[in-house]
Amino acid sequence: MRVPAVIGASGQGIGRRGFLVGAGVLAGLGGVMRLGGAPRARAALPIGQLEDGATVPILVIGAGYGGAVAALRLAQAGQTVTIVEQGMAWNTPGSDGKIFSGTLPADGRSSWLSTMTDQPTDHLLGIPIDMPVDRFTGVLAAEHFGGIRVYQGRGVGGGSLVNGGMAVTPRREFFPDILPSVDPAEMYGTYYPRANSMLRVNHIDEQWFESAQCYQYARVGRELAARAGFSTTFVPNVYDFDYMKQEQAGTVPLSALNRESLYGNNFGKQSLDKTYLAEAAATGRVTVVPLHTVARVAPAPGGYRVQMDQIGTDGNVIATKNVVAQRVFFAAGSVGTSKLLVTQKATGALPDLPDSVGSGWGNNGNVMAARQNQLTDPTGVNQSTITALGIDNWDDTAGPAFAEITSFPIGIETFVNLHLAITKNPNRGTFSFNQATGRVDLDWQTAWNQPSIDAAKRILDPINASAGTTYRNDLFGDGKIWGDEFAYHPLGGCVLNESTDNYGRLTSYPGLYVIDSSLIPGSTTVNPFVTVTALAERNIAAIIASDMGNR
Repeated sequence: MRVPAVIGASGQGIGRRGFLVGAGVLAGLGGVMRLGGAPRARAALPIGQLEDGATVPILVIGAGYGGAVAALRLAQAGQTVTIVEQGMAWNTPGSDGKIFSGTLPADGRSSWLSTMTDQPTDHLLGIPIDMPVDRFTGVLAAEHFGGIRVYQGRGVGGGSLVNGGMAVTPRREFFPDILPSVDPAEMYGTYYPRANSMLRVNHIDEQWFESAQCYQYARVGRELAARAGFSTTFVPNVYDFDYMKQEQAGTVPLSALNRESLYGNNFGKQSLDKTYLAEAAATGRVTVVPLHTVARVAPAPGGYRVQMDQIGTDGNVIATKNVVAQRVFFAAGSVGTSKLLVTQKATGALPDLPDSVGSGWGNNGNVMAARQNQLTDPTGVNQSTITALGIDNWDDTAGPAFAEITSFPIGIETFVNLHLAITKNPNRGTFSFNQATGRVDLDWQTAWNQPSIDAAKRILDPINASAGTTYRNDLFGDGKIWGDEFAYHPLGGCVLNESTDNYGRLTSYPGLYVIDSSLIPGSTTVNPFVTVTALAERNIAAIIASDMGNR
């Protein structure tokens, strides 16, 4: 096998050590698995059917953060709610006794209707390492547009199933730039605390962290950041850190310590099916209908006629259904909701939607890079996939950023620190309907990520200089330092108080609402799901108070 040259940022190769590390990884990928036990029972969600011609009071499109909040609060207000979700209900173990796929190797449960995995770190020594899988309605979608691919959760629980669980509330002083039409006092006084409580956000035991084998990589990253003059901060999470302690002690089945995250955690993580959706189910007023993809929403007597396709786990259409809903909540996520609304406007189903629908999309300033540490700074063989520390450079007015110290958990020592940066990138993309293809395109150029790269370099360049380390340039393609062609945190496309009113109402169509990440214009300065949840709590409280008796 020919091994390509690996060149660092300074033009120097990562050297024999880097080559040996990479070669060892390639040799070891097939033999580093460790199996846990049978998964704990997940919530018994009320999975139901939806018949063609049915009439429902409230239809929620999507079972992610916004949809889960809306369903719970509407049900608690006495409403009957039906949720339709494109993905599966992840509540049935596979032949291996687990609900979710492993990472190395992965199987069809990993990927949404694809025959290959599509990982963010998808190369090693410049060689592609994505692997073939059976085509299946897996939990992670990597949707490709012209200049970017966007990761999205697929299933009852949405993005909560596949994200890293970092539950961060943005600094209050940044909030006016995030959602300028929303009162910070109500968000920080009521809705952020409510969201954090409902999501079961918890904090790592900092004393345990200092000796935990699984966080050696984070401590090394912290030390090297400190040498360069940067401070770090602990990051709260919805993964149960007490469960992780037991994983480290060897008393429970492994999840975060078994390289699980990207394709779902079998244990430990408090995803929406265990929090908001479980409470919604307990009301007895919510029904969840998985594997249904909405195609059309148009006015009809009694509300809105919603056309949807029921699909099988192979992605093929089983049946096409038309349902009438008095009210419809769009909660399909930034990409899903934007694509739906742009399509409805362009095809004449909802022609009076504002021209701004589809605009204001951003990737939360996401870029990724890896540094190759010295032999004196090993990052550890057993690494937790749950990020606990980040390098805080938000006070740098020339390029504010936050660089997560993330794991590179492949089961052998690599001396690698991987970083996902969140930056303030002003560039925004636009969704548009392509009449020739009948599909929705996203106008986003990879070059627009340069402000994010520049901000991340203001952290990582000084660390490399002080530690004598270099960038890895083989993890995102041969000779490519920056992972700048994908987005973990899609935001915008139906911006609050522009495409909707200040609470998510589509005012041209009474009874239509948007209640998800598409409302947030491109950036939250931190991992976004707590803000998405808190905003949904704010909006649904106002909608219930003013709208529920008016139709």
